[in-house]
Amino acid sequence: MESTGTNTAPGSGVVAPELDLVTVPARQGLEAVDIIRRSAGRSGPVGPVLHDGSGDTLGFLVPPGTADGWDLPGSACTQTDGRGMRFGDAVSPTAGATGWLLPPEAVGPVTDPEVLRAALGEAARLIEAADNCR
Repeated sequence: MESTGTNTAPGSGVVAPELDLVTVPARQGLEAVDIIRRSAGRSGPVGPVLHDGSGDTLGFLVPPGTADGWDLPGSACTQTDGRGMRFGDAVSPTAGATGWLLPPEAVGPVTDPEVLRAALGEAARLIEAADNCR
């Protein structure tokens, strides 16, 4: 069998592919999830989303290679190379208190980076407008 360069733990769920992870503040990320879900028929679905235990950030799984050109202010994109990701497990996919907001088996493929970029931009504008109304 050919090696795919992914990591799994013995007895764990499905092999984790090499993916990139876009990390954003939770408020902006939750808005982006809503925006993508509302426009899924036009732009594509939201993919798996991680949350940290403190509730400060959300992480969107995106195709490998996205990190090479990601430059959206207020966010970060890193290569995961499949480290710590075990799809199909009943437990949290990574160490610590991180877990799935939208698990892979519930939402399907990863989020398209251009769809995510547009949704994060719209979310930032909505948050700014809401904050300026106070």
